[in-house]
Amino acid sequence: MNVSFTEAQLALVPELPLLIEQRYHMLKLIKASGPVGRRTLSSMSGYSERETRTMLELLKDQGLVHIAKEGVSATEKGIEVLFVLHDTMEEKSGRRQLANKLSEQLAIRNVFVVEGDADHSALTKKLLGMQTAKQFSAHVKDVKIVAVTGGSSVAAVPPFMPTEELKDVLFIAARGGVGEELGLQANVIAASFAETCDASYKAFYYPDTLSEEAHAVFQHEPAAKEMLDLYSQTDCVIHGVGDAAKMALLRNSPEDEQQILADQQAKGEAFGFYFNQQGEIVHRIRTVGIQMEQLQNVPLVFAVAGGASKAEALLSYLASAPSHTILVTDEGAAEKMLSLIKRM
Repeated sequence: MNVSFTEAQLALVPELPLLIEQRYHMLKLIKASGPVGRRTLSSMSGYSERETRTMLELLKDQGLVHIAKEGVSATEKGIEVLFVLHDTMEEKSGRRQLANKLSEQLAIRNVFVVEGDADHSALTKKLLGMQTAKQFSAHVKDVKIVAVTGGSSVAAVPPFMPTEELKDVLFIAARGGVGEELGLQANVIAASFAETCDASYKAFYYPDTLSEEAHAVFQHEPAAKEMLDLYSQTDCVIHGVGDAAKMALLRNSPEDEQQILADQQAKGEAFGFYFNQQGEIVHRIRTVGIQMEQLQNVPLVFAVAGGASKAEALLSYLASAPSHTILVTDEGAAEKMLSLIKRM
């Protein structure tokens, strides 16, 4: 009788797979949220405080976490362990299969699915940021100009970005600022990326309320011309996708404009463009920024959005997105998207 090493381990310690899964999950929570308190970890993980304390002591003894007054954080060794185990654990969770199925349906370069639903979990939003930063790091070579949009999903990325090899990178806003919450504006997020990566950034302010005539004049201003030149040289775009109706409200769009979006059955929004279910552009706001046709020539494009409520918006945008797009989303959005696709 030939027994493999793995079979022998399981015969001796049958609970081993569960223990690995539990400790991996805890370590991932710590990496995404650290420094974080034990009580908060207990609440996020679903384990009792006693179970959490025991697990933290085990992780600490193995040099995977650091416990201090301000909370628990992952060590370099802990982060490396997460990296090594990531693909295997994602395969076991079923998220890799979910991502592959969605990638085939959408006909885009790749899809990565993180656990949870961002509509109901702040942690899931952090996991979206962590996964996007991880994939960016895998493709960072030769990237010189990165354009980023506003929004909470993109704002979750900077804390997890690599700090090495990015000093020569320039981060820019993918388009002029909109009336979003200050911390979620593209200019602020570009600055956040630059600060984390010890890189540089360039802000670009553009009032959303310009008339058509003023917009035509503004495009010839030196600041606008400089940004247009940078957009033509952009190597990477990291962008969110919004719900059309919610974005129109966020921008305080006039009632007649909101009615146009309703009449045209706009579902999703990206870069100031609004899309219907078929991926057709049905409306756009006046701004200076990355154009949809330019995305085809940008080598690295990340779309980042999660939550089941974003499923329809994501499908409408992705129906005409560049085929080399890399989507980072969550289980809530992925499952809802597949469900909607089946009904089409």
